[in-house]
Amino acid sequence: MTSVKSSRSRASGPAPAGPMAPAAPQENGGGSGQDPGVQLADKLKIFKTENFEPNAYVQSKCPTINEKELKQLCYYLQDLKKASAEEMRKSVYANYAAFIRTSKEISDLEGELLSIKNFLGAQTGLIHGLAEGINIDSLQEGYEGSGEYDISNVEDEEPSDLEKWAEELPDRLEVLLAERRVDEALDSLNEAEKLVAEAKQKQAIGAHELSLLKNTISKHRKKLADQLAEAACQSSTCGVELREASAALKRLGDGPRAHSLLLTAHYQRLQYNMQVIHPTSMSHGGAYTAALSQLVFSIIGQALNDSQAVFGDEYASELVVWSTKQTETFAHLVKRHALASAAAAGGLRAAAECVQIAIGHCSLLEAHGRLSLSSVLMRLFRPSVEQALSANLRRIEESTAALAAADEWVLTFPPAGSYTSNKTSTTFVGNQPKLSSSAHQFYAMVQDFFEDVGPLLSMQLGGSTMDGLLNVFNAYISLLINALPGSIEDEANLGVQVNRLVRIAETESQQLALLANASLLAEELLPQAILKLSPTHQAGGIDDSRKKGSERNNRLPEQREWKKKLQRSVDRLRDCFCRQHALDLIFTEDGESNISAEMYISMDLNSNDEIEWAPSPIYQELYATLSRMASIASDMFVGRERFATVLMIRLTETVILWLSEDQGFWEDIEQGPRPLGPLGLQQFYLDMQFVILFGQGRFLSRNVHQVIVEIIDRAMHAFSSTGMNPDSVLPPDDWFFDIGEEIINRISGRTQFGNGERYLNSPSAQSISSFKSHGSL
Repeated sequence: MTSVKSSRSRASGPAPAGPMAPAAPQENGGGSGQDPGVQLADKLKIFKTENFEPNAYVQSKCPTINEKELKQLCYYLQDLKKASAEEMRKSVYANYAAFIRTSKEISDLEGELLSIKNFLGAQTGLIHGLAEGINIDSLQEGYEGSGEYDISNVEDEEPSDLEKWAEELPDRLEVLLAERRVDEALDSLNEAEKLVAEAKQKQAIGAHELSLLKNTISKHRKKLADQLAEAACQSSTCGVELREASAALKRLGDGPRAHSLLLTAHYQRLQYNMQVIHPTSMSHGGAYTAALSQLVFSIIGQALNDSQAVFGDEYASELVVWSTKQTETFAHLVKRHALASAAAAGGLRAAAECVQIAIGHCSLLEAHGRLSLSSVLMRLFRPSVEQALSANLRRIEESTAALAAADEWVLTFPPAGSYTSNKTSTTFVGNQPKLSSSAHQFYAMVQDFFEDVGPLLSMQLGGSTMDGLLNVFNAYISLLINALPGSIEDEANLGVQVNRLVRIAETESQQLALLANASLLAEELLPQAILKLSPTHQAGGIDDSRKKGSERNNRLPEQREWKKKLQRSVDRLRDCFCRQHALDLIFTEDGESNISAEMYISMDLNSNDEIEWAPSPIYQELYATLSRMASIASDMFVGRERFATVLMIRLTETVILWLSEDQGFWEDIEQGPRPLGPLGLQQFYLDMQFVILFGQGRFLSRNVHQVIVEIIDRAMHAFSSTGMNPDSVLPPDDWFFDIGEEIINRISGRTQFGNGERYLNSPSAQSISSFKSHGSL
């Protein structure tokens, strides 16, 4: 401080016009000889006037001040502030002894006043005694003796150490508080309380003095608490000072207030630092979330450290409530400035990035066994993420519909790198998947979707994700159904408005491509993609050598059920496909049926005509269609031959079930005006055996085989009702077998060898022979 005061006393020229102007340094180091204290007092006089206006004073002293002069002025004012503080400190210590002497004189005066009080009390007792007729002489003697003793005792008695200590306590506390010596002030207050308790117990001090001492302790305790609270709320207070202030308040016995002030200080620091984080200044929502989450959770962590260091777990519940409130505020800010726009636009990746960053910073607290706030974030972020999830799925659905409108339904291999993402790559063992263009894009978007939603597994979005993707897949299946030519007729017949913004699959190859898309997606690609939601996949993947077994083991029950739902959607497309082709076989373009009772009954009316025996055209066309489609499917369904086989079986089943359930057909056969004759029975039997012959092992299931057996039994029963035996009119077994094989070879383009002896031991021949021998197959 000496250098500061001497710098003001030195001058190389005329003195400044006012106290605001800094003194110029003297080159030779000489002094003006003026007393620094007097000079400082003179400079401060202007500030002590009642009509002093700070703004007007500053404007008058620096109307045209430049930047350099302004900096000099600031340095000068800082020096003046330090000098003033030093002057105040010296003034306190200079007058401290005089203050103590004055206090002692006041104490002596109080003793004299006590003697006067006792004297007046004795006089009052004397007057009351005279009034009551008491012996004045005895009273006077007693009073004279006691009065002289009391007065002399009071005059001669010196204050005790306790009384002296009590007299000096207020001054000592004032000095300690002024110098912010908190620990010493706390020790003095605690010592005072102990002495008060001892004095009260021993009655070493009067009641009045004891009350004054208690008031002094309470007053200074409150003053110290207010001083600590003010210091804790200062933005410049560092972490160590904040903990010390909180600990001091706790020592004062005001723990709840101390903890509340500690949390308030951290909150004010958080609000102050948040002012520099603006969402408009960030390049994207992830950067804003990262900056804000780092700030918020670091402040929460600091508050947790300070609270445990000072209070332990005493105020753990209050700390949890405060931390939860700050987390909720943070989550609302992120939702408003980052998640809202991403969710509305379907930016699932951006939303996932924000959520992952926030939960990552939050998990740092949990990693050390501290507060668990992730559940708060997930609860608040979940609606926005679900909105982004729905928007993203809707975008996939709309994009797929647009792609289907231009799809030519030709299967191709995927473009190079189309199934590789930033994090994982999908590898297909063996052949690459062959899909049409819209299916390739659909699967690529699904993969990207799962890459985005993978980091959000902790939010338990698996159920809604799987349901949403199932709805998108169902929408794609509807597009494939609309691509079938038969759906146009359904629209006209049922009055259903069908989305026609899709290219129609005209050829059988294109129609089978629709089924290839659906089956490959449902059976392999989508179930494999959904595994990314499993915990094992997120934990680091699986070894290639155990990939398939691990995938089966890692599928959760809901994932297996989800795959069944996918398959039911494919079954819907397959049933539409089979129904369309069955109707094309059964009905002509004019709507006439190719299967009617008349075609069998009328054969006996023209019995004189020579008959060239062969299966009915519809069944020949059925076999030709099945053979043609099976040949196409063998190239499309590589590795999935079972699906192609089931498809052919279902097509055969659709035709046979239609015949079995056609009530008009059977009413004409069983109850019509003209019965079924021998030639009609023979033709009907040949048709059914032809279906069994070409269908066994390829296009016929056991259930459909049983239905055919029942159909034959029903026709033979109708013929038996005329009184004739069916076995008497039907040719030998080889006849049916040979004709069936001849037609099969002709349709298949194969050459027929010999008369068919090689077929006698075949399953088809045995089936026909068994039926004729026992009446059933």
